[in-house]
Amino acid sequence: MDPSSRPEDPAAAQQRFLSLFLRSEREVFRYVSALVPNVSDAEDIVQQTAVALWERFDAYDPAQPFTPWACRFALNKARQWIERHQRWRVLLDNGLAEELARRREELRPDIESRLRRLEGCVGLLPDSQRNLVEGYYYRREDIDGLAARTGRTAASTYKALQRIRQTLQECVERTPEPEVGTP
Repeated sequence: MDPSSRPEDPAAAQQRFLSLFLRSEREVFRYVSALVPNVSDAEDIVQQTAVALWERFDAYDPAQPFTPWACRFALNKARQWIERHQRWRVLLDNGLAEELARRREELRPDIESRLRRLEGCVGLLPDSQRNLVEGYYYRREDIDGLAARTGRTAASTYKALQRIRQTLQECVERTPEPEVGTP
């Protein structure tokens, strides 16, 4: 029997899925966030997407990129959410969800380039600034909790984040795109 045709060990498949999904989760979340108006709804849709991806993981072609495959599932879950929320039905009726998905795909190379540069710029921040950014944007801590944890007022935390965002934007804009094949 050809070793490559043997079914994958369930634990290995789960590990491979988790590795792929966790690397793509932020991108899937950004994708869903563009389609639904509420962060908590987007989080729910991403969770539903993860379940659907796992259920169909045996159909995933590892020769293809995982994130676009995951985003197709996310689009279907977002459509289902929109259908359930009648006030947002106009998105489906007018084709806006599909248009957003199409435009996002067109812009994906530029978005990915900017995200790579942003990650590099975040890495250049002093620890205290990077901790604020990671707390607010990645761990989604609220301002009051973040302020208390860092010994600041809420107002000074907002102001610090505003300055850091400006610094990051300037860094991203002045940083050249790395050449293909360069880490």
